[in-house]
Amino acid sequence: MSDQALVVAIGRWREEALAEAYRRHAGAVFSLARRVLADLVSAEEVLQEVFLRLWNQPEKFDPERGSLRSYLLAQAHGRAVDLLRSEGSRRRREEREARQTAEAGYDLEREVWDLTLASRVKEAVAVLPHDERRAIELAYFGGHTYREVATLLGQPEGTVKSRIRAGLKRLRSALTAADLDLAWPQV
Repeated sequence: MSDQALVVAIGRWREEALAEAYRRHAGAVFSLARRVLADLVSAEEVLQEVFLRLWNQPEKFDPERGSLRSYLLAQAHGRAVDLLRSEGSRRRREEREARQTAEAGYDLEREVWDLTLASRVKEAVAVLPHDERRAIELAYFGGHTYREVATLLGQPEGTVKSRIRAGLKRLRSALTAADLDLAWPQV
């Protein structure tokens, strides 16, 4: 059976025709993909994709333009090059992100300071009266406006504003009493 007849049979969903095409051409397709990619697993993926494409779209093969082998090899080469490009692009993106992270600097002192500050603020918020704490949590941690906080709590907007203002004053006093300078320490 000719390659052209095999493709016609594949178009009629004849599995044995695909198996025969695979038997005839898989070795060459795999070898090309492996040569281009230098990776066994990726070459196997390309091989599978090429024959899956043949199974799903046999009409793409045009016997007037060349043999089935050359068609399959062209498909394999194109897919392998696509994989190389995407891998190269991914690698460059990761290197760029790593460089940006390194340039931004990893400051252990700053991270420890931030964690300490966050811990102290959580402790100070925890000792606020319930109404003040709830209003502050909704406004500052929940991202709600004063009006939304008032609606959520079922209280007048003026009351909510007063509780937030009073709670923030208590927080400032508590953090100042804890001798916590809220600015980054000068070295």
